[in-house]
Amino acid sequence: MSVFDTIRPHLAAAGLGLGGAAIAALLGLPAGSLIGATVAVASAAAMGRRLAVSPRLRDLAFALIGVSLGAGVDAQILSQLPAWSVSLAILAVALVATVLTGQHLLSRLFGYDGETAVLASSPGTMSNAIAIALEGRGDATAVTVLQLMRLLILVLLVPPLAIMFDTPDAAIAPAEDMSFLYLVPLVGLALILGKLGASRGIPAACLLAGMIVSAGAHVTGLATGVAPNWAIFIGFAITGTVLGTRLSSVSLPQLRLLSSAGAAVVATALGLSLGFAFLTYLLTGLPFGQIWVAYAPGGVEAMAAIGLALGYDPAFVAAHHFARILILVVLMPIFLRKRGSKSVT
Repeated sequence: MSVFDTIRPHLAAAGLGLGGAAIAALLGLPAGSLIGATVAVASAAAMGRRLAVSPRLRDLAFALIGVSLGAGVDAQILSQLPAWSVSLAILAVALVATVLTGQHLLSRLFGYDGETAVLASSPGTMSNAIAIALEGRGDATAVTVLQLMRLLILVLLVPPLAIMFDTPDAAIAPAEDMSFLYLVPLVGLALILGKLGASRGIPAACLLAGMIVSAGAHVTGLATGVAPNWAIFIGFAITGTVLGTRLSSVSLPQLRLLSSAGAAVVATALGLSLGFAFLTYLLTGLPFGQIWVAYAPGGVEAMAAIGLALGYDPAFVAAHHFARILILVVLMPIFLRKRGSKSVT
């Protein structure tokens, strides 16, 4: 086999993934680069096209996404955390309730194994859940489809519902992009630490390392600004390409089951987030719509963007969604270990 024959599946996957990501992004779809790349690559793979993605490229994508998430934290947010202690504590309880309820539904009613049920029920850490699934925990196809369904449904539902609850102030201008001189060292450090973490069994280690080094750099003032759109695009396009190579075997019966399961999980998560948001509203007096956007079990990127577009306090929304990530990153290994041990017994 020639060198070209060896790299051709990688080149084909990259071209399809970037093309699909660009089209979906231009159409304005939520998480368009992720969805577009996934659909384009999965379609080609289903038609028999041989496609492949290097694990190193996958790790780069996870590091980019992690750095982009960590950039949402700065010293200003940390200084306000004590004032938000009640809402953050209720958020933690809400997350545990949502994961346990979703896991029970998927296991008991739809027959999914424990690890798949936990990852698919994770409310708002799609990148982390998919990264763990792609590393061999649970059914990566089911986790991906269910997480994407949750994201799409909530992106459509959250803005009109939030506006129904209360009218936000005028939209706030987005932050400046992070300098290339900050981005490259952060991604490089995330890859190094991620490799070390992965060798010690830490799930989605590159994504977690990216979050930690980026948040640390922004809190200490060593880096400023949010991740540029092109970096986020590349991260999600590569991730979607990896997912697409895994989704080619989804059958129509599987898709029907996944649709029913996704609807049940999203409805349950939505109801729980509304209930806990109302409790927080009664205890704190903060705007209900703002609390709910901060609690809504959508992807952190999408919910932060929606909160910004609706004019809610960006620091409040960002802090709660970053806290959600940290809490779930800690909880996921615990839940997975518990589910895994039950499956063995």
